[in-house]
Amino acid sequence: MDWADLDLMATSFEGVRRRPGVPAQWRYRGRLVARQLDDEHVVIRCAFPTREDLVREHPDTFSVPGRFRRHMMVVADLRAGDPEAIEDALAAAAHLQSHDG
Repeated sequence: MDWADLDLMATSFEGVRRRPGVPAQWRYRGRLVARQLDDEHVVIRCAFPTREDLVREHPDTFSVPGRFRRHMMVVADLRAGDPEAIEDALAAAAHLQSHDG
């Protein structure tokens, strides 16, 4: 998966838009859905139980580096990761942000 694929996936969810600039960010009405972490990784917003499931079910795709442990986020590896799992995580993030608060 590359950044163009991720952009198409993220912006396919109603209300999710790419914010101009670097690093790339995708937001729902100003609320973070995902953002580029580096050349190969994206951090995706998710609820803690969802994060645990993603890491357990797709350990080659998702991880939680120490700096994100306290935050509702998971890191996805775009090059080695499962595109369908990443799309599911983006869908969950878009849903979370559109229904939170």
